[in-house]
Amino acid sequence: MDSLPSLPPDFQKPIILGIDPGSQVMGYGALVLHRDKPVLLAAGALGVGRSGPAPGRLGALRQDLDLLMGKLRPSVVVIERAFAGKNMASAMRMGEGRGVALSCAAVSGAQIAEYTPAEIKKAVVGNGRAEKTQVAAMVVAELGDAAKDLRHDATDALAVALTYVFRRRFESLIR
Repeated sequence: MDSLPSLPPDFQKPIILGIDPGSQVMGYGALVLHRDKPVLLAAGALGVGRSGPAPGRLGALRQDLDLLMGKLRPSVVVIERAFAGKNMASAMRMGEGRGVALSCAAVSGAQIAEYTPAEIKKAVVGNGRAEKTQVAAMVVAELGDAAKDLRHDATDALAVALTYVFRRRFESLIR
């Protein structure tokens, strides 16, 4: 995990951390608001290249995520909600990663928000059945070249964070 860039002097809190959970690789993407526009603060993937038994992988992911949250100090952690998939084993592994992310977020004291994959795709692309490449393209369109060439784990996590920003913006319009 690289050091964090310096924040714009007039950035607006909160720091929003999106998480794309997994039991082997966990994508993350952090945003801040600068003049009401989301700006990429940090993005990447934790646990890349880890193998071995699940307890060890999950423990290592927990350590990495605790370290990341300690550096970022997010006010809001947004996590992709589990889905009912065709492959039960994949859904179970995602659930393990979600458990790690939820526990880290709860211990950090951050507000927690959750969205389903379809809600995220609908918010970012306008189509709840969008492909990963479409999601990545819209993340780059929203955040600029700083989001270009990121792993899908990271662009998926940024899409999770953007969903929170878009929903918050919409909710403020209808109040």
